Amino acid sequence: MTILVTGATGNVGRQIVNQLLESGHHVRALTRNPSTAKLPEGVEVVYGDLTEPKTLAPALNGVTGIHLITFNSDGYTPLQTGPEIVELAQKAGVRRVTVLWNGENGPVERAMEASALGWTFLQPVEFMSNALGWAESIRLEGIVREPYGNSPSAMIHVADIADVAVAALVGDSHAGKTYTLTGPEVLTVFDKVRILSAAIGRDIRFVELTEDQARERMREQGAPGDAIDFVLGWYANPPKSAYTVVPTVEQVTGHPARTFAQWASENVQYFKNP
Repeated sequence: MTILVTGATGNVGRQIVNQLLESGHHVRALTRNPSTAKLPEGVEVVYGDLTEPKTLAPALNGVTGIHLITFNSDGYTPLQTGPEIVELAQKAGVRRVTVLWNGENGPVERAMEASALGWTFLQPVEFMSNALGWAESIRLEGIVREPYGNSPSAMIHVADIADVAVAALVGDSHAGKTYTLTGPEVLTVFDKVRILSAAIGRDIRFVELTEDQARERMREQGAPGDAIDFVLGWYANPPKSAYTVVPTVEQVTGHPARTFAQWASENVQYFKNP
């Protein structure tokens, strides 16, 4: 069985690659830059670009399962090539596909739903790894600056997303299902800072930004106006699904979802001065 992983150099993709490899599966990793992929020995790294479906045919040869991202990594805009990708996958004899949701039902999802493929949609909420965005300010100043300190999130460990993806790629009972994926607890920004403080053994001060301050910071970082509106709107008034814990990870994998404290202990090196 050959399984193709797209987005193989991303946070979730790397986890899926590693888990499949450790389970003894033949893993083919798709990337636009094979020479810089830095994936484990034993992974077949191939060139391909999801925005140019004609580049995918060689990568799909002999593939039975695909982990598919749904966005263009250059700007995280939804892929518009869903119908072409689905057609190529069906011609290649692909049986199972996991589709990593990017927050909306886009061209990839719609094409998949209309196909004969055994698709499984993965809909994770906020990634725990987003906290790495605080690493520099914690190391240098011992400070986290964010708006909406009480904004709740049932954030998830990317390894749990990968666990569910692998189960769906190698098992027979997941086709046609949509899995909402959360961690085991609801945390505010204040909670996350407290847990990180305990993990690194150092007090971290939280500075709550106003919306205007947060908006200006995002503009300085080059974020477009519509993205700023979306992100700040989300954290100001998150949808109920973003802070409702569901047991999907344990139901699919047999183990409880990992906690943010576990994630923090695994990543303390990023938050401590050398």
